[in-house]
Amino acid sequence: MLFGLIPNAPLGAKSRVHDLKRRLDWGQPALTIVDVRDRQEFYFSHILGAVSMPLPELVSRASKALEFDRDIYLYSDTDEEAALAALQLRQAGFRNVSELRGGLPAWKAMGYPIEKGFVRVA
Repeated sequence: MLFGLIPNAPLGAKSRVHDLKRRLDWGQPALTIVDVRDRQEFYFSHILGAVSMPLPELVSRASKALEFDRDIYLYSDTDEEAALAALQLRQAGFRNVSELRGGLPAWKAMGYPIEKGFVRVA
């Protein structure tokens, strides 16, 4: 069996994009993909199925919307921002938080599905 795909196996602190993609392809439930970039970046493009929770409001939004034992994959454009987001969630009591190494750039480099939107100009 592959690490990270074993039922009830603990989620690693860091994950590779192909590990998440494999898990999605296998239809494993009970996970949430969180984009911590600002909303304009999210609306421009994001991982298919991800939800937007910008870093400044991450803990408050996650605390209201997600179970504390849910598997959460965090990503940004940089590993440093994802690491900061993961630290904040862990300190808030979330137990299964994983930083998606390489973030959106790594996901796109593998050709995995993204959603593209638009950026509104005021």
